[in-house]
Amino acid sequence: MPLAPAAASLLRGAASVSSVATGVVQPTLESLGTPLREVTFVVVDLETTGQAPGAAAITEIGAVKVRGGEVLGEFQTLVNPGVPIPPMITVLTGITTAMVLPAPRIDEALPRFLEFAGLDRGAVLVAHNARFDVSFLKAAAADLSYPWPAPHVVDTLALARRALTRDDVPNFKLSSLAQLFRTDVAPDHRALSDARATVEVLHRLLERLAPLGLQYLEDLRTIVDPVPAARRRKSSLADAVPHGPGVYQFIGPGDEVLYIGTASDLRTRVRSYFTAAEKRSRIGEMVDLAVEIRTVPCQSVLEAQVRELRLIEHCDPPYNRRSRRPRRRPWVRLTAEPFPRLTVVRDLALTDLDVAWGPFTTHEQARAAVEALQAVTSLRSCTARLPRTPSPRARSCMAHEVGACLAPCVGATDATRYGADVERARRALAGDLAETVEHLRGRIAVLADAQRYEDALTVRERLRAVLVGGARAERLRAWGRVPEFIAARPVARRWELILVRHGRLAATGWLLPGTDPAAALADLRRAAEHVPLPDVVGGATPAEETDLVIGWCQEGGARLVEVSGDARIALPVRGAHRWALPPRG
Repeated sequence: MPLAPAAASLLRGAASVSSVATGVVQPTLESLGTPLREVTFVVVDLETTGQAPGAAAITEIGAVKVRGGEVLGEFQTLVNPGVPIPPMITVLTGITTAMVLPAPRIDEALPRFLEFAGLDRGAVLVAHNARFDVSFLKAAAADLSYPWPAPHVVDTLALARRALTRDDVPNFKLSSLAQLFRTDVAPDHRALSDARATVEVLHRLLERLAPLGLQYLEDLRTIVDPVPAARRRKSSLADAVPHGPGVYQFIGPGDEVLYIGTASDLRTRVRSYFTAAEKRSRIGEMVDLAVEIRTVPCQSVLEAQVRELRLIEHCDPPYNRRSRRPRRRPWVRLTAEPFPRLTVVRDLALTDLDVAWGPFTTHEQARAAVEALQAVTSLRSCTARLPRTPSPRARSCMAHEVGACLAPCVGATDATRYGADVERARRALAGDLAETVEHLRGRIAVLADAQRYEDALTVRERLRAVLVGGARAERLRAWGRVPEFIAARPVARRWELILVRHGRLAATGWLLPGTDPAAALADLRRAAEHVPLPDVVGGATPAEETDLVIGWCQEGGARLVEVSGDARIALPVRGAHRWALPPRG
């Protein structure tokens, strides 16, 4: 495909080009922990009749559930404490005995709050002066014989003491912090209003603490802790680390690579390992072992991430948990036999990519996708290789007895009928997920109506696996098999260029104003790594790298500049991209 006319005008700018011959990025956020934008925070505030559980009781619960800066839901209820509201509390909160008389008792209010909060499903509990609120919630749970879910608790009071000084605020009361940050909601000693204000305070405090390396949930657990003395003494290892994007390596006493990571700003990220933000036992152990830090400055974040992936695959550092074996991810496909079945494989021929899902993160996720498609199609799940004509001694299994298998092993179906279900599975694996998704959604609704919530959750996880595997496969089909394409993305007053061959990042470059784009693209192509046509998926590069490149192309105003030959980049009309992933847990 020739240079697009629009590209010629937008790419006019001196070219800087580099080949990327060393390469899903190690998903840095995943390898180091859960990114804060993916954490579900439940910000809670309680009003009570006094200061101590037992002697006092809860009169109001307010909570706001947020993730990634988005409010997912709110909860508010008055609670009848079973005793009159003290006059002093009424003056402070405005809550009167008459107001709480018709309200639910704590034995009704607490279960509703716990269900909303999802603290047993990974949500993080947040409160200002959290010790107070948590003590009342735990006491109420104990009185009702409910197991306390023991969530991770974040105290915005402690965060404020870490992030601010007395020069910023006279004290660390919620009202003072709200005034400092000019929150939209002013705290007024009512539970929901105070919870809403605390949400805003939480977000502003996280922004204040970000320069200390606060990016992950694990960082949040340690940000208020002191830095170990031994680690503080090692901070000089980061003195020579430059600013800018790149890859860093922690080197052990035997010159071995302990850990590899990437950053948009090497100096900021590496220095964070020597702050209170880094006290996770595994990474802390690695930092304590390290005697040197080596860096590879890169032209762009994308180049840094790709180099990181490739270095991790090559070096197999012991402290990297993700992307160490990126070419061995599981796939789901059909077997080639008279009565095909769904199977999970680790190697997939490039010719099989048209009718497959994956790669999946885990074998369990791949199995969940298999179980989902089996439920839709009634394909057999046994692993025996069946003859075209069943043996007279064959016996059906329990799956047939419950109607979950067509049982070709005993002749309960013929090749034509079984073939129809094979074709349905083939269509789904090829990217037509409408039937599968609607079937699973319908099953979830039926189970939920029957109050079989655990079974509904199982089906929901299967649906999630189908959408994850289907989406990854259709993205690889669309992008990963293109012999060559060039894309550009605006960054400040420049354009970042990438050249990709068979899904592998082969070269990166920059265009500054005033350069002829055709000459710059020719330079980019000359510098690019040669990538031969692979015969298996991941032969040119792990699917993770291709997925990273795809993500780059779909964000930040990126534009395709050239696509080789007759290649077309398109997604199926009824593919996985049409549906949002169901929530986890």
